[in-house]
Amino acid sequence: MEGIEKITAKITQDADAEIARLAQETEEKVRAIGEAAQAQADRESAGILERGRQAAAERLERLSSAAKMEQRKLELSAKQEVLGEAFDLALKKLCALPEAEYVALLTRLALEATSTGKEQLVFSPKDRARVGKQVVVAVNEALVSQVVPEMPSALGGKVGAFLGKVVNSTAAAITGTGMLTLSEETRPIQGGFIMVDGDVEINCAFETLVRLQREQMELKVVQALFNT
Repeated sequence: MEGIEKITAKITQDADAEIARLAQETEEKVRAIGEAAQAQADRESAGILERGRQAAAERLERLSSAAKMEQRKLELSAKQEVLGEAFDLALKKLCALPEAEYVALLTRLALEATSTGKEQLVFSPKDRARVGKQVVVAVNEALVSQVVPEMPSALGGKVGAFLGKVVNSTAAAITGTGMLTLSEETRPIQGGFIMVDGDVEINCAFETLVRLQREQMELKVVQALFNT
């Protein structure tokens, strides 16, 4: 019996030792697994935080760009509004010029626009009645004076004026210039005129000239704002 007890005791001792060893290995494995899991969790957490920071930075950049673009749009809109008011006022002032200045301005425009000296000038109904004939006469006289010398100053008064008209009419017929006419047609324009030569029209209406100038100014504003 004593031998059996020794054997049993040995088996029990060995079993206890094996159990202790397995328990230690298990504990070490569990600890290693826990440490690995924690490390993985830390890495994933850091990745999530970094991606969050990047996403936040990108969103902030997009919002900042959008805000700057909106600011530029507002600036452009404000400048366009100011330009619009300025050119509207300019158009009103042009149309309200004193008659002498108005005729002189239209005469200069017609002299710059004419190419044959035989065109027709089309005005608004109001301007046709008010200044149409004056402008046509002034332009024709200016065109003729470019090719015919002026009458001597000694021939003044009515005689000089009459002879001047005769000379101008004759010179216009000979040179083929200074023969602009006042059209029976009228157009719904605010000021200025339309120069017509057959199928060709040159638009010298004030609203058209002002609009073209405004478009050029607006382009400069856009270029200044967007550095284009």
